[in-house]
Amino acid sequence: MTGGVYGSIASAAPAIAMLGMFACVIGGVQLIRSGRDRRKGVLMIAVALVLLSNVLIWTL
Repeated sequence: MTGGVYGSIASAAPAIAMLGMFACVIGGVQLIRSGRDRRKGVLMIAVALVLLSNVLIWTL
């Protein structure tokens, strides 16, 4: 038995991570532009870069 439930979860993980990455970028830019909490905005963009690098590693 190859794949199964874990195979489908593994194939969906990069797509879910990319959605999270886009959400982090949008939220981070919004925080930076509004001036409410720039440090959290920069951290959200850093998290987005980590998610993007994880997806790139997964797909290689």
